[in-house]
Amino acid sequence: MVAIVAPHRSNWDFVVGLAAKFTLGLDASWLGKHTLFKGPWAGLFRRWGGIPVDRRAAHDTVASVVETFANRDRLFLAITPEGTRKPGSKWKSGFWHIARGAMVPILPVAFDWEHHVVRILPPIEPRDVENDLRDIVELYAGFRGRR
Repeated sequence: MVAIVAPHRSNWDFVVGLAAKFTLGLDASWLGKHTLFKGPWAGLFRRWGGIPVDRRAAHDTVASVVETFANRDRLFLAITPEGTRKPGSKWKSGFWHIARGAMVPILPVAFDWEHHVVRILPPIEPRDVENDLRDIVELYAGFRGRR
């Protein structure tokens, strides 16, 4: 499945996400900007499930990730749909296209910093991109990021 994790406002979200991954015993992968996978952290981030994405140019990331789903028996992929930590950012639809192309559900996961919990919401089967995105964004309306 494709887990969408929001709101993403702080680097602490990564720490909380990893803690949830290890606490729940998830074999989860995640997409991260390619610059995270350079230098001394590269190997560790890959072992923790990281998949680098170069956001400087279009590389047909959706098709590549859909292919990754097709080549694996199981894949639990976490994505931050905002694509950035900046508040007010418009959500990207790539997660929806990945889920639809891979024929897997979308699992909304909310970082509820106000109550200091990670909330796992009911899964959604992707049907119609515009309506699904509107409904999914509304699910997160009451959650505030760390900043």
